This record gives sequence, structure tokens and C-alpha cells, in this order.
Amino acid sequence: MDQGTIDWNGVWKAQWHEHQRSSKGTTDGGMWDTVEAARSFYRMALENNGERVRKTVNNLPLTPESRVLDVGAGPGAIAIPIARQVRHLTAVEPSAAMCSVFEENLAAEEGIGSVRIVQKRWEDVSVEGDLEPPYDIVFASYSLDLPDIGDAIRKMDAVSSGYVFVYWFAGTTSWDAMSMALWPRLHGSVFVPSPKCDLIYNLLYSMGIYPNIEVFPFRHINRFPDLDGAVQHFSPRYFAETAEQKEILREYLARYARPDGDTVIVPGTSTRVRIWWKKGDNGA
Repeated sequence: MDQGTIDWNGVWKAQWHEHQRSSKGTTDGGMWDTVEAARSFYRMALENNGERVRKTVNNLPLTPESRVLDVGAGPGAIAIPIARQVRHLTAVEPSAAMCSVFEENLAAEEGIGSVRIVQKRWEDVSVEGDLEPPYDIVFASYSLDLPDIGDAIRKMDAVSSGYVFVYWFAGTTSWDAMSMALWPRLHGSVFVPSPKCDLIYNLLYSMGIYPNIEVFPFRHINRFPDLDGAVQHFSPRYFAETAEQKEILREYLARYARPDGDTVIVPGTSTRVRIWWKKGDNGA
């Protein structure tokens, strides 16, 4: 079948909306909308000796003269190490709590270069009013949970004069598996996972962009003072509101949680994908 005849953006939109419908119309980002949750997200990013942060930063072609755009920067776990190495970084982040913690983390640093934080959703960002293109490197690290992936990627490509990097997921993540197991018991319905990287690749191909792809496994750790802390953390994500629902969640978490010193950790796994292209190469 001719790739050009398939509306891959439409396929993404349909699956994204079905995911939203099945998951009660929220995105995972909503669970991080308090300052304490944003701080917890930042701490989690630094688990495993900051493996994910290090891998992302080391794989970007940074130079002291680079101008970088981070789409969906969160609390700055990746943006701040990058800012230490480049001339300028613009960070786009919609969450007020994440931006607040980003600023906290910036204030604790010394020798950071020029950093600009734009508190907006990527789809609402004005290229002329909010950004300072062109950027040598534009990247989105697991932040394109958007209904219109096509517009998001086209905007990223438009403001880059060099490289574009998109990080996303392949296959079933541990949180997909958890949701698919819990949703029938908690809500009497089927959970539909979010769209994955195959649709991004096919969309890029249909746009005449033939990207590089690296696939790698990743382990992450959620750390809590005890099992009660884990239940409190995951309850909003899984809409466990009643005592009965929280007990179902507790039973599930108890099967996977394990002690680690004086804390409890809930490990997770996923297969992750780095998709990137350089402007002017392979039709981009």
C-alpha cells in the first residue's frame, strides 16, 4: 500500500482520542500539576544516576554555540544540563508547577547561560511571538502527547536550522500493562493505550522525512516512603477514588513493589525510541 495514501496524522488522532476516552479524558501530565508532584518528577528523573537524562544529553550534538529548543521541558531535568553547555536554551512547558520547579532548579545552579521559559502548550506557542528561531537543535523528550502530532512536528521542523529529535515509546509500556490490568476492575471498561512511535515514523515518511531511529529498553523507578505513599501517588492516575478502588490498586502495587533501604520502589520498564533527522538530509 502506498504510504502517501494513508492519513497517518488522522490515525494518530483517532487513537489519541480513543485513549483519552478510555482513560477518562485526561493525559498523564495532569498527575504532575502540583509543585510537590513536579519535584517528585524531577527526583525520579535523577534515579538510576540520571541515566535517562545523561543518555539524552550525550546523544545531542551540542556545542558551546548551540541554540536549543526543548519542547515539554518539565522541571528542567534535561534542559538544565544542556543549558550548561550551550549559548541559549528556550524551554516550552505548559504546567505552572513544572515551570515553578524549573525556576527553583535554575536558581540553585551557577554558570548557566541564557535560558528562556515559555509557559504554554506547544500547540499554542507562536513562532513569532514566543520563540527566537532558528534553533540548531529542537527536541521533545516524551512530551508530544498531543491530538495533532502532524502540526507539532511540522512546527518543530520549521524552527530548526539543524537537527530535530523526537523521543517516544514502542510497544506496551509497564504503565500501559498496569492500566489494562486495572481498568476493568476499577472502572468496568477497557483501557486503550496511547499511540506509539510507528505512527510518528509513518507520518514523517509521508512528509518526505526519512529519519534515523534508535530503539533502546529503559528501566525507571518510582520511589516512595512506603506502600501507602505509592497508593496515594498512583490513585489520581488510575482514578482510584473509593476505598474499594484504592484497595484494588494497593493489591496490585503490592505484587510489584519491593523494599529498598527505608523506602519502597515500584520499578517500571518500557521500550523507547529516539527518532531524529537533520534538516536538508534524506528529504527533510
